[in-house]
Order: sequence, then structure tokens, then C-alpha cells
Amino acid sequence: MSMETIGLIPAGGTASRLGRLPCSKEIFPLVDRSGTIRVVSEHLIRCFRIAGIEEVYMIIRKGKWDIPEYYGDGSAFGVNMGYLVVNSTYGTPFTLSQAYPFIKDKLVAMGFPDIIFSPENAFQQLVSKIKSTEAEIVLGIVPFAHPAKADMIEFNEDGSIRDIVIKQNRIDLQYSWGIAVWKPRFTELMKNYTDDCFLKGKDKIEQQVGKSREIYVGDVIMHAIRNGFKTSYVVFKEGYYEDIGTPDELNDYLRKV
Repeated sequence: MSMETIGLIPAGGTASRLGRLPCSKEIFPLVDRSGTIRVVSEHLIRCFRIAGIEEVYMIIRKGKWDIPEYYGDGSAFGVNMGYLVVNSTYGTPFTLSQAYPFIKDKLVAMGFPDIIFSPENAFQQLVSKIKSTEAEIVLGIVPFAHPAKADMIEFNEDGSIRDIVIKQNRIDLQYSWGIAVWKPRFTELMKNYTDDCFLKGKDKIEQQVGKSREIYVGDVIMHAIRNGFKTSYVVFKEGYYEDIGTPDELNDYLRKV
């Protein structure tokens, strides 16, 4: 019997970079390239649906009740939507681990609710690859011109992933990941990783003396790679990711529409 695929959406952030908003950033309305007004996270849900993913969990923090008010049970958007509430404010991997009891034996498709990406059938291709290979994680990778703002991929000569370089000005790197599909073993690893961080009171990664940054999903993926997890990817050479999580990026998107 084939493994069920669950769509997973981390929505526990505060959107502090966007300043005061009248709503949660995940339901901020935008005009898309077709001229249709939709809230930003509808794009991700539509892409899940194209891939045949109908069971979706969105993980929110307290106070973001306007998200379930908007989406309800998800039926108006072609999915079955469930909500989980996260208490930790450590970062995205900790938010995702909140879903562990509900996804631990499932195939997981994960995307970010404030990122618009192309092609819209990307998850369909990632799910197909992970089901037809021994990979435990498959990343969706696109060209990206701003390495200081993203998780950039450094490749080995054989095309395997050597490193995920997070928000560094590495202009020699050309590709970034923004969506992923993974098997239960990676869900287990992420849960163990975040539990260990909680036990140690570690919510940051030290970069140099006096400087640190939050822990990202890319850090956990690299932890998995270093521990022998088979990781693959699909390159969408004509694809793109557009993050609307900062004022500059939101303005750039609106100018292109």
C-alpha cells in the first residue's frame, strides 16, 4: 500500500519584518500573475492540490486565529485542512516538529506559506522522484540571484549536495531550495534534533564570536546528509521562488505583477 502524502505548512512566525499588518501574513491578499486576488498562502495549497495532496496541516501560533477563520476546513480550497498550535518560538524546524504525532508515518510535502514558486506542478515531480528512488529527502531547486537571502546549494563534482549555505554572500552559488518532500525517517530525525536543542536550551547557531542566527530547516537537512541520509533534488531551471516576507521583496513582487 502506498504511503499517504501530507502537506505541511509552517505558519508560526510573527512577520515582524513586515511591520504592522491588518492580518496574518499568510492570508495577506495579493494579485497573482493571472490578475486574480488570492491570499498569499493559497498558492502553496493550490500546488499541493495539483500534486494530488488533499490532507494539509498548517501549524500556527496563538493569536493567528484569522488563518483558520479564513480557510475553515479547507473544503472551499479543495483540501482537508487541520491546524496545530505551536508554543515554541525557536524557529521553523521546531514549528514543523509540532506535527510529529500526526505525520510520523507519512510522506511529507513541505512549503512555506509566504513564498510564491514556479512551476506549480513542482510537488508532483518531487513526490514522483521520492517514490521512485531510495532518497529520503527530495528538494525543489531553482536559480536564485540573491545568496545573502536564501539557502544556497553547493554541489559536489558528482552532482550530490555538498553543503547548504544559509544566507551568505556566496555569489559563486546559483541555486536555492524552497520546497521539499521527505520520508518518515527524516521526520524522526528532525524531531530528535529539535528535542535535543530544547534539552540543551539551544535555539541559535553560533557563527562567530558574538554573532548567532536562528536554526533553519536547511541546518536540519545538512545534519541528515552528514548522517548518511540519501538526499536528492529536482532542478527547475525555468522556475523561481519569490519570498514576500519582507517589505522589499513584497514590493518587488507587486512591481512584477
